[in-house]
Amino acid sequence: MACTSCSTSDGSAPKGCQNKGTCGTDSCNKLTVFDWLSNMSLPNGETQFDCVEVRFKNGRKEFYRNPEKLSLSMGDIVATESSPGHDVGIVTLTGELVKIQMKKKSVNPTSNEILKIYRKATQKDIDIWSEARAKEEPMKVRAREIAIALKLEMKISDIEFQGDGSKATFYYTANDRVDFRQLIKDFAREFSTRIEMKQVGFRQEAARLGGIGSCGRELCCSTWLTDFRSVNTSAARYQQLSLNPQKLAGQCGKLKCCLNYELDTYMDALQHFPDFDTKLITEKGDAICQKQDIFKGLMWFAYTNNFANWHVLKVEQVNEIIAENKQKKKVSSLEDYVLEVTQEPEKDFNNAVGQESLTRFDQPKKKKRPKKRKQTATADSPATEKPVTENKNPNANPNKNNNRNNQKNRPQKPANEKKPDNKNNNNNRPKNEPKK
Repeated sequence: MACTSCSTSDGSAPKGCQNKGTCGTDSCNKLTVFDWLSNMSLPNGETQFDCVEVRFKNGRKEFYRNPEKLSLSMGDIVATESSPGHDVGIVTLTGELVKIQMKKKSVNPTSNEILKIYRKATQKDIDIWSEARAKEEPMKVRAREIAIALKLEMKISDIEFQGDGSKATFYYTANDRVDFRQLIKDFAREFSTRIEMKQVGFRQEAARLGGIGSCGRELCCSTWLTDFRSVNTSAARYQQLSLNPQKLAGQCGKLKCCLNYELDTYMDALQHFPDFDTKLITEKGDAICQKQDIFKGLMWFAYTNNFANWHVLKVEQVNEIIAENKQKKKVSSLEDYVLEVTQEPEKDFNNAVGQESLTRFDQPKKKKRPKKRKQTATADSPATEKPVTENKNPNANPNKNNNRNNQKNRPQKPANEKKPDNKNNNNNRPKNEPKK
């Protein structure tokens, strides 16, 4: 769902609302639930659910009660209860869907621990909130410098100010336990505000900061994934993926959450496959499985004395051999069950559209020399003479064309014969006669 302020203006590139995820329709936010009950009115005698969902910085959401029965809708900025003071957030969901979200996150709607909404935020509240948000980025740079000076093995990933600017929450990640008592004193002296430290996991850090994954899309944990399930290397083994930590790890440094997406499908397909460690006993020797193709239902086996030669069998044939071995019977050899795999003919590229070859710049094109045509006159096929055209230039030699035809039929002179000296002949040429 795209809001009207983020839609394309001229049909090419989106103009963008430039609100950094705080647009009025709330469709630019991550982890947003679409309210498909917003256009439906409540039955007679029914009142709207008194809890709403409020979003804060980087997708952090909390549930608040609306005791004053304020008319709230998605995108409204409200002042909520906090300790101490108040916080400012944006309403992301109202109505009956809030009850479903609270049930999904195991929050009791009748609990007294649910905080309240004070009022709709005034312009003064919004100004103080905006000024506090503007301080977060330079404060994060300075906080990292102080942590490095104290030689603490921790990383300050983000800072979130409370709506009234009275408290700042520092989110950090660390491998081990960190003693940051001196760090809090330095922060309070440097920033003159109430300090709260909160440790988050590496996956929660990636969800808060966001980013682009290796698939080219936004991170699942920062857009739609709300719960983090444990991912094991066995998920990669079942899917026959190479156990390369550089390819299996995400931006958080842990195994990718998407390894669990298709795991159930692979587990259902592997129920019909025998164990990978299954050994087939034949009269020719024992055979061990080398490879599986889950989609085609094929298995490759090789004899223990010849691992270089693989034999491809169907799963049904493997189960048949296993049944024979359970009855303490040996099959003759795997060659009797081998499936003949026919190689598909390679599809050559057809230049149907008139495209040029991709290798046209690899080798330079050779220039073709023009072939000389030799005209030979024989008795059966006499040489054809070219018709003599009229010479339109009166000063030109009229016998020029005739001399050319005579030179072609003239017998060739031997190579050793010397040419006569024509220097004296040129001196005796008349002045009005043109040169040949």
